[in-house]
Amino acid sequence: MILNIPSNRTEISGIGSALVDLLLQESDTFLTASGAQKGGMTLTDAATIDGLSAKSRAKPVTVAGGSACNTIMGIGRLGGKATFVGKRGDDDLGRFFENDLRSNSVTPVLFSCASPTGRVLSIITPDAQRSMYTFLGASSETKPEEITPDLFANAALVHLEGYLLFNEALMAASLKAVKASGALISLDLASFTVVEAAKKILPDIIREYVDVVIANEDESRAYTGHADEQKALEQLSREASVAVVKVGKRGSMISHNGTVTRIGILGDGSAKDTTGAGDLWASGFLYGLVHGYSIEQAGKIGAACGYEVCQVIGARIPDAGWERIRKTYR
Repeated sequence: MILNIPSNRTEISGIGSALVDLLLQESDTFLTASGAQKGGMTLTDAATIDGLSAKSRAKPVTVAGGSACNTIMGIGRLGGKATFVGKRGDDDLGRFFENDLRSNSVTPVLFSCASPTGRVLSIITPDAQRSMYTFLGASSETKPEEITPDLFANAALVHLEGYLLFNEALMAASLKAVKASGALISLDLASFTVVEAAKKILPDIIREYVDVVIANEDESRAYTGHADEQKALEQLSREASVAVVKVGKRGSMISHNGTVTRIGILGDGSAKDTTGAGDLWASGFLYGLVHGYSIEQAGKIGAACGYEVCQVIGARIPDAGWERIRKTYR
């Protein structure tokens, strides 16, 4: 095994924001007028999301989402044991979210509250980039004391989304609970804006708790200060057992035990939408690691998942796509 996974455990759990995604295909002009930073994530309120949606002639596509949720649903579709921990509102969107988890073979562990379920407006421009406005809603009310080690008693690995860094107390409680459970920890850095905001606390978190760290080129640059992706990977690999830097159409680089494995992409790199590309890449890679595949094999499963999700709008791979992915590891 690449990682020292607790014996008799194969479940992968995720902790993150229970959000409903509103996927809106729009022009660069619309994006600029909205004030969003292309490729970034802006925290906002429900009124702003509603206002921007109303300004568009396009009708948004609605799906359950959130970074860790996307990853865990991908693991469920791959055939892995998958659990998602988060908080939803006691409303129609919250029930929609929970039912969507179950329909994707994920066991929901969802706390609830009176606040509305969080949602994300993802503006997808013609270059397939997505820029996000996020209203956290109920997901921001998860209490640190609700995250306890017993939630992860069967988990081999627990995947945390970088967006949790906006709530330092919740992130700290999650890390301590997972560590106490004996499960390994993976962390996706989520967005360069997240990394910049959490720059003071992130290095200590990675060094002390994280076994697998996953970043794209923008996030690795924001974290390490290195524009050279190889140097960024080298720094990350000194801080976590497995370090990943995804480099878009050039694939990904994975470092473990001093060895760097390069994984290419499928196809010509064309994409309809990059929403969920990194999340689904993580699905395949983490599934592979937990189930005993080599770094190269796990990376190829990740690449297959990342490719398939880029061929559709949103983070949902259709059944035919999952069948093609399974052929890469069965």
